[in-house]
Amino acid sequence: MTREIAVIGAGIAGITAAYFLAKQGHKVSVYEEEPYPAMKTSYANGGQVSTSNSEVWTTWSNVLKGAKWILKKDAPLLIRPSLDLDKALWLAKFLYHTANNDYLKNTIQTIKLGLESRQLYQQIIDQEQLEFDQSYCGILHFYKDAAYWDWAKKAQHVYEDAGCEFSLLTPEQVKSKDPALKDIKDIVGGTWTADDWTGDIHKFCYQLSNVLVKKYGVNFFYNRQIDNLDSLDFYDTIVIANGVGSVKLARSIGESLPIYPVKGYSITIQLEDLDHAPRVSLLDDQKKIVTSLLGDRLRIAGTAEFAGENYDIRRDRIEPLLSWVKENFPRLNTHNYSSWACLRPMTPNMMPIVRSSTKNTKVFFHTGHGHLGWTLSPATARHLVGLINDR
Repeated sequence: MTREIAVIGAGIAGITAAYFLAKQGHKVSVYEEEPYPAMKTSYANGGQVSTSNSEVWTTWSNVLKGAKWILKKDAPLLIRPSLDLDKALWLAKFLYHTANNDYLKNTIQTIKLGLESRQLYQQIIDQEQLEFDQSYCGILHFYKDAAYWDWAKKAQHVYEDAGCEFSLLTPEQVKSKDPALKDIKDIVGGTWTADDWTGDIHKFCYQLSNVLVKKYGVNFFYNRQIDNLDSLDFYDTIVIANGVGSVKLARSIGESLPIYPVKGYSITIQLEDLDHAPRVSLLDDQKKIVTSLLGDRLRIAGTAEFAGENYDIRRDRIEPLLSWVKENFPRLNTHNYSSWACLRPMTPNMMPIVRSSTKNTKVFFHTGHGHLGWTLSPATARHLVGLINDR
């Protein structure tokens, strides 16, 4: 049955939902508060489609690290002290999921969603002929700390049992992956996932939105902020895929979503030459920093900051990214770079919210992907379409 469906949000979650809905023959309209698609969280992320980064954070070791870092301005995970009831409730639920030992179950589910998304991305790219600085370069995790390296070795069987390649590398094998890695010091080991890849999420969303208009007849309404769903009541179905803004929309129908905005930062270096930039995509698990080479630009992204709904780009959070580049790639010229900050819609169990509303039968949620929206959205969007069609 063909339905008239409104999708709120034109980031990666909204765009992929609109794509699979339109391919099913539904009449889709997308509402976006920005003038173009993918201008917020989906604008300048780390660039990685990284099934190899599927581990959820609900472990006691992460809790201890977070407590240790709470007053450290350059910490990979920074929880700014404040009187914030939403943050307190989110952290309490995070501790609940940690105590409930949800780590293994949710990590395995995330890996499987990531593997499904890889296949779906390939179908979309091939069918729609999208170009977005994609590189099938693989993702290399490297370690300078023995404790982090020991954790990676323990995690290997979790990834491989779920179907994801997660090869362990010696320090020599790590450096052999890319000549640009030769200056990195004190490496104790690494992991390699060849089938993970990188690409510019903003370019992907922008190109796919044009395809949706021209090929599938999807309507886009930009500069349209939706504060409640009353104005969209004439649609048969409404999909809320609005990142951290999903919380306010859910509250407008009397529903509560367990999402908190976790700020992430990135810098994008305009390269004068590629000689000293890493071609493989990197993930420094200890520093929580990733890299992606996007054409002639090097994206460096990372850190997590609990500071409420705040988009300020703080110098004390950008500086660790620049220092990391200087430490590991001293030959790289960083004079020409731009900074970015976004709010990741994180749930306390680190799992996306893909379900129907308990308050309004025509409303569905496709949100809460956290730092893995680029990695998981096609799979969760296809699952969403199944739920809508079943309804």
